[in-house]
Amino acid sequence: MKTKVILITDGDEYALQTIQLIAKEFGGRCISQSKGNPTKFTGYEIVKLIKKAKSEPVFVLFDDSGCLGEGPGERALEYVIKHEDIQILGVLAVASRTHNQEWTKVDYTVDRYCKVSKLGVDKEGIQELEYGRISGDTVYILDSLDVPIIVGIGDIGKMGGYDDVKKGSPVTKKAIKLILERSGDFEKK
Repeated sequence: MKTKVILITDGDEYALQTIQLIAKEFGGRCISQSKGNPTKFTGYEIVKLIKKAKSEPVFVLFDDSGCLGEGPGERALEYVIKHEDIQILGVLAVASRTHNQEWTKVDYTVDRYCKVSKLGVDKEGIQELEYGRISGDTVYILDSLDVPIIVGIGDIGKMGGYDDVKKGSPVTKKAIKLILERSGDFEKK
C-alpha cells in the first residue's frame, strides 16, 4: 500500500515548526529529519524515513538553499515523487526571493489573508498580478513532474506575522486543507 505524502518546498526552522504543528492537527507525521537548508538527505533516504512514519499524511520538507538550477532538495523531491511506494497528495510550493528567479506553475495560491486565488503570491504572502505561478527556490522542477495539485504560499511561518506558529499558522493550514480536500482521502478538519 502506498504512503500518502504532502511535499513542502521549504526546509528552514520556521517551516519545520509550522509543519510539525499542522501534521499534528491533521493526524499525520512530519519527517523532521528532512529539514535543512539545503536538504541533507537523498531521495532514497527520505523514502526510507517516510515508510517508517506511523500515520498519514506524511509531510516532507525540501530545500535548495538558493542553489542555481536543480539543487539537492529538488533531486530528492523528484525521487520521492517518482517512487512507486509513494502517493503524492499535493505540493505546497513556497515563494521566495531567489537570485535565479526560478518559478513554477501553481493550481491555487493562499495569500497572507487566507484568500484562495489563481493569482501568484510573493514571499510575504501578498498577491501578485500574474496568474498561476510563483517564484521560489525549490520549485523549478515541479513543472516537469506529475503531481495532483500544487498550492503556492508565501514564506511558511512568517508572512509578516500572519502565519506565525503562535497564531496556529492559519495560512499554511488553509493551504494544507485545500490539498487534503482535493485529494478526497481525508475528512475536512
